[in-house]
Amino acid sequence: MTQPTPIGVLALQGAFREHRQRLESLGAPVREVRLPGDLVGLGGLVIPGGESTTIARLMTDFGLWAPVRDFHAAGGAIWGTCAGAILLAREVGGAPPQFGGHQDSLALMDLTVRRNAFGRQVDSFHTPLDVRGLTAPFPAVFIRAPVIERVGEGVEILARHAGQIVLARQGRLLASSFHPELTPDARLHALFLELAYTAVPA
Repeated sequence: MTQPTPIGVLALQGAFREHRQRLESLGAPVREVRLPGDLVGLGGLVIPGGESTTIARLMTDFGLWAPVRDFHAAGGAIWGTCAGAILLAREVGGAPPQFGGHQDSLALMDLTVRRNAFGRQVDSFHTPLDVRGLTAPFPAVFIRAPVIERVGEGVEILARHAGQIVLARQGRLLASSFHPELTPDARLHALFLELAYTAVPA
């Protein structure tokens, strides 16, 4: 029996272990990605929640910006959750003043994302979320979550909370404002595996 293509989880900072556990519970082999060479042979890559400015700095330190863009250009699927969604977006608002109001990103997905739009850590919350394609609500966990303020042409909105976009897809790219890895519900991870294993080069 052929082993499935590995799925990568960017393991620089944040909730990468929880993503690994969800993916492995679905039978997917998982590789933690810290260096450009770790991307070779992957079918998909998850960029986890955490602190987006810290992850961005570490991506610079380890020379990952261009290799991740090249990975996607070659057909790799990418899912950004919370901080990861910020790093996927073409435009980012709400960057801290100490960073000059600028947030580095991969600029792969035609979105405008605003950092911490749902409030600070103390404003974290859980809510059932209606997701296009799922038959029952998904138990979404929001922690210092960004919001997707704008989507470009070709971006499919998959879920909203209180009228605001919190889950979207563009081709082989998926962005979620919330933390699906912090719930035992693995349906969104299954959706990403389907996207990764059916992806074809652009």
